[in-house]
Amino acid sequence: MEQGDLYRRLVVERARDPLFAGQVADAQAQGEGTNPLCGDRVRLTASMTPAGHIDSIRHETRGCAICAASADLMAEHVAGYDAQQVAALSEVFERMLKTGEPEAGTGELAVFAPLHQHRSRIRCATLPWTALSAMLNDLKDR
Repeated sequence: MEQGDLYRRLVVERARDPLFAGQVADAQAQGEGTNPLCGDRVRLTASMTPAGHIDSIRHETRGCAICAASADLMAEHVAGYDAQQVAALSEVFERMLKTGEPEAGTGELAVFAPLHQHRSRIRCATLPWTALSAMLNDLKDR
């Protein structure tokens, strides 16, 4: 299957039937991101381990299929990560979106590599990561 076909299939699947949508009942952290230009909104809730790792994370996303799929795949990928690991993966993800070249460790996030050809849609894919960064920064400031 070609990368473009995989991208379309996985994005549509995760946008229609997300695996990590909703709220974490015992959330200790939350973060939000909005894109006023298109109306995309992402709200994250998470529970954390005593060591500072993400134990459970869920999203409530109202936006395009790219944003919803990115939030869902991000939530799946970062479970068990601490703030440093999230920051490193976020850098890799953003670099991939600019170059179109997936790097080791991106897993299914690599389906977003074709977005490098559609610069106006990159913000859709990075909005959940912005919300995650805000959530982790808020925890750090406590």
